[in-house]
This record gives sequence, C-alpha cells and structure tokens, in this order.
Amino acid sequence: MWVGRVVGTLVATPKDESLTGSKLLFVQPMKFYEDQRRNPVVAVDTIGAGTGETVLVVEGSSARHLLGRPNAAVDSAIIGIIDSIELNKELLEE
Repeated sequence: MWVGRVVGTLVATPKDESLTGSKLLFVQPMKFYEDQRRNPVVAVDTIGAGTGETVLVVEGSSARHLLGRPNAAVDSAIIGIIDSIELNKELLEE
C-alpha cells in the first residue's frame, strides 16, 4: 500500500471489457522523504475519491481481488480516502 494524491481523471471510451464501469483516476504518490520519487499512476477508484483528495492505494493482485475480478486488467486501486496523516519527521530522516 502507498499514499498518494488524486491529480486528475482519465476517460477511455474504448477499453478492455474488465474495466467497463470503472472510474479511472491519476494518483501522484506522496513524497515523505527526499530520495522518494515516483511517477503518477492510473488507479481504479473503488470508493468515490475526487481530485485533490489524499488516498490509500494498493497494487497488483490485491487491487484485482478487491474489485472481485481476479483476471481484470487492473494494477492499482484506490481503497481509502485519508482524513489526516501524522508523521514523526525525525524517524523518516533516519
């Protein structure tokens, strides 16, 4: 699992049948320490997240099983909207 911010939406009219009815969002992984870098990913929204919200994302088989479609063409799924995050910055820098 990882934490990210929804930065946009994606609309794809022609797509794999396993994605029919799925809302697709661009999620930028959050950077909690200096060397952490990752590009935005497309994730299936399972909970009604929107642009600007901080979300919890799962990847791989966990994302596919969450949708109840283990053979779906899905690699990432949003499973939660985060209300707040509290971090001990000193522990992150170790």
